[in-house]
Amino acid sequence: MTVREIRLFGDPVLKTVSDPIGEIDDRVRSLVADLLDSVQVPGRAGVAASQIGVNLRAFSYNVDGEVGYILNPVLVEVSGEPELIDEGCLSVPELWFKTSRYPFARATGIDLDGNPVEVSGTGVLAQALQHETDHLDGLLYLDRLDKPTRREAMRQVRESSWF
Repeated sequence: MTVREIRLFGDPVLKTVSDPIGEIDDRVRSLVADLLDSVQVPGRAGVAASQIGVNLRAFSYNVDGEVGYILNPVLVEVSGEPELIDEGCLSVPELWFKTSRYPFARATGIDLDGNPVEVSGTGVLAQALQHETDHLDGLLYLDRLDKPTRREAMRQVRESSWF
């Protein structure tokens, strides 16, 4: 299909809780194709439907050569001691901040045939699962920063060329 333009910080769709997918129709199949195309741009680990302007619960991921998607994802497990790791976001370009994430995550959902899907992992995959499900809940990683870091992040956003 197509690599879709990424919505940037300030776009209301990024702060909106995404709707569950009901019927899997041509619109949803097209969304998945666009998510898969959009996540395969080099340097991308995940793309949530809201980041391409679609208010539905779906995201794609591309970590260590594994490319996939989940419809109606639910983060069902996180474990380990949360760690501060460098995190960025396509919707907040060029900015990276230490964000608290669990070292393991597991998400469940369905595929285009309505079959159950489970994705789990550590490292970047765990981070991506947490980051993308946050997007679907109307959260950006900036929302997870401690107050002083968030203030600095917002200053940098306001001064950025893209804002």
